[in-house]
Amino acid sequence: MDQLELKIKYNIYALDLPSHNNSEDFQDLSLDLYTDVLKSFLDYLKVNKVILAGHSLGGAVIQDYYFKYPNDVTALILIGTGGRLRVDPSIFNTLKTDYQEYLKSLPAGAFYSKTPRKVINGCIDETSKTPPEVISCDFQICDEFDTLNKTHTITIPCLILCGNFDKLTPIKYSQFFHDKLEKSEFKIINNAGHMVMLEKPKHVNRAIKNFINSLKK
Repeated sequence: MDQLELKIKYNIYALDLPSHNNSEDFQDLSLDLYTDVLKSFLDYLKVNKVILAGHSLGGAVIQDYYFKYPNDVTALILIGTGGRLRVDPSIFNTLKTDYQEYLKSLPAGAFYSKTPRKVINGCIDETSKTPPEVISCDFQICDEFDTLNKTHTITIPCLILCGNFDKLTPIKYSQFFHDKLEKSEFKIINNAGHMVMLEKPKHVNRAIKNFINSLKK
């Protein structure tokens, strides 16, 4: 299997959130909006039984979706995320005052120190396509997100993935999920940071494929 491909017998869809990359711009961004857009997207596809995967903020979105529409979701894949996502105040300041400096800081905060520069540069290039005010809104949504008191109510199977050098959502965030969830599988990916799916795509894809195959048993 090519390390950049996830080959499973399911339709795979990737969604740009509002005001991100190729999506339309929205004036007021919120977790509710992101969840509503995901719901509209799935309704458009006429899909009502899905496995949702989300990284970081995306993990917050799919948790919120599950809490609102539990009967629509058969499993969750939670990657580098948490039930609470506090943000260092310095990030907001840097985004406001010096966007280029924020982009330069990504390697130290989001990646394992030995991740190839090509992978890091690709992430920086993609990130730069989203305006700083949108990224700041995303971090604000993360900072306000807190569903720790509801985590235990997630009863569907969950795959939890985290890089062992993740500084933004440390292993303890994922361990909390594993401890509280009724049906969970927890895998720590070695030599990876917060951007684990970019740093170790082969390992992440293998974990996802094995998890999905296990659901059929």
